[in-house]
Amino acid sequence: MNGVQTAQASLCLDLADEAATMDLAARLARLARVGDVIALSGPLGSGKTAFARAFIHARTVPSAGYEEVPSPTFTLVQTYDAGDAAIHHFDLYRLSHPDEARELGIEEAFTDGICLIEWPDRLSERLPFDRLDVALEHGDQEDARTVRLTGHGAWSDRLSAAFAEASRG
Repeated sequence: MNGVQTAQASLCLDLADEAATMDLAARLARLARVGDVIALSGPLGSGKTAFARAFIHARTVPSAGYEEVPSPTFTLVQTYDAGDAAIHHFDLYRLSHPDEARELGIEEAFTDGICLIEWPDRLSERLPFDRLDVALEHGDQEDARTVRLTGHGAWSDRLSAAFAEASRG
């Protein structure tokens, strides 16, 4: 296959409300490991930051003091200590070129923690192949969302195993 990496699994879910989105984020947080990249895409207001916030809350202990998990829109990255891993929450909306992400320490974050990346398209080819894509879209109701999960590389098997029952339904 000329070195092309193609292993992937995909699953589409309808989420009735914000609580369902938070539950999905918590479920994926339990599956995440050091070195994982989770790429959050979707239009403005689709729930990327709410998903990241729920993911971070699920991985951190209440005593860590992360009641507030602000969007890193202006700081571009926020880092949280989750005990067993650092969680790096990137918002790349304001980047004009993929090379600007290097200044944020993104390459180190890919190996030493778990990366949640909003606006991953800003990385272009610098986005690692081995990742979980979480594409959020507005649903039929105000708080409803449709999400497509696409696991690439190692995430392909993990996603398939974790959601085997959901995909049969």
